[in-house]
Amino acid sequence: MEDKPPAGIKPYLDKLTLGVTRILETSPGVAEVTFVEKEPAERHTIISWEQKNSCILPEDLKNFYLMTDGFQMTWSVKTDDTPMPLGSMVINSISQLCRLGGSSMYTLPNAPTLADLEDDTDEEGNGDKPEKPHFDSRSLIFELDPCNGNGKVCLVYKHAEPVVSPDTEIWFLDRALYWHFLTKTFTAYYRLLITHLGLPQWQYAFTSYGVSPQAKQWFNMYKPITINTALLSEEADSFVNKLDPNKVFKSKNKTPVLKKKPPSQPAGSQKSHTSMTSAKTSSLAGNSSRK
Repeated sequence: MEDKPPAGIKPYLDKLTLGVTRILETSPGVAEVTFVEKEPAERHTIISWEQKNSCILPEDLKNFYLMTDGFQMTWSVKTDDTPMPLGSMVINSISQLCRLGGSSMYTLPNAPTLADLEDDTDEEGNGDKPEKPHFDSRSLIFELDPCNGNGKVCLVYKHAEPVVSPDTEIWFLDRALYWHFLTKTFTAYYRLLITHLGLPQWQYAFTSYGVSPQAKQWFNMYKPITINTALLSEEADSFVNKLDPNKVFKSKNKTPVLKKKPPSQPAGSQKSHTSMTSAKTSSLAGNSSRK
């Protein structure tokens, strides 16, 4: 028998979420799983967006918007009988799919922009490393997910000159404004989003410096349904701070060298030593008088 979707969620939405709702609801400590149902985007809205931005949406993302105009699922954990928001899965609606770094009519003429961060000395794609997006007119960048302020997941058209290439990729822009490649297609990214359960900072698992220690604790408690097992292969002991107070508070100053004193002798032994010395002296004096 097939598993029925939970009450209150439509069958097609259960397929859309890949059944992750049921997984979360059966996970220990999960208090609330909230899915915001959205109406499909109108086809003319998508066409208007494409005309406005002079580019064509990738087919998989266009079909996604024709099914649901955006995506939002959140879940909480219960701590001290109080729900605490933890997981968040978001894909902006077509109206919120805004260009990143685009010039605004309200900015001052000499105001700094993201294009000022471009450095001609940046290394381009070499070998297995794909070419990074550009903040200037060479690329078109649109924000898919604000990541709760931890960065931005972006839909990137890397070749926008002289005409916009239909090839797109999904990249993660961290808070330090460094780019990290995620996937080549929106479908592949959507699967990553679902299988990582929207855990905090999960995008940093695809960076060279990884997720924060606090996020690792959540990752080990609610393990993502993902093939990226390297993140979780570390031993649990490695997440525990092991501090040796003797080493932490050990003084760095040189220990002064103390001069050794001869051991003090007891009074009784000193008296016996004195008497033996005097007896020896008297015997020597007697021998010399006899001579």
